Amino acid sequence: MEVEKVKQVKEKTEKNRAKEQAQAQIKSICSMMKALEEAEEKGKVTFEGDEYDEEGMREMIEQNALEVSVRSGWYRPGTEPEKPDEFKILLCTGGPAVRITGDLDGYGQPESATVEYQDWFTYWEKYLDTTPEQEELILRYCHHYYFG
Repeated sequence: MEVEKVKQVKEKTEKNRAKEQAQAQIKSICSMMKALEEAEEKGKVTFEGDEYDEEGMREMIEQNALEVSVRSGWYRPGTEPEKPDEFKILLCTGGPAVRITGDLDGYGQPESATVEYQDWFTYWEKYLDTTPEQEELILRYCHHYYFG
């Protein structure tokens, strides 16, 4: 019985650690997007102690992801899919790991974005505690990547 309790506590701790990493990634994305907005309006912005212009903030956002991937839906063998219909942006790996997944529209632009997290040897879970403002900023963040 005691072994089962220890296992449950460990699983809960790992899940909390992964969820906290997802929260940190969301906070970072929202901060970058708000700083970009400010740089667009004022020409320059101070972000994390350094000064950036609009192009500098765009570069920071584009270099933030570890990996960007796409995939297509079902298609017949011997034919090539016309274009990808899903994307994945990997933000951090290991224990914990965080990614954004979503659907692409007919022009290869993100039309949805979902933050997911996991820890070692656990399944990916959707992060469900975002506000509408965070969801909008995350989707706008995804638009900075090329999925063509």
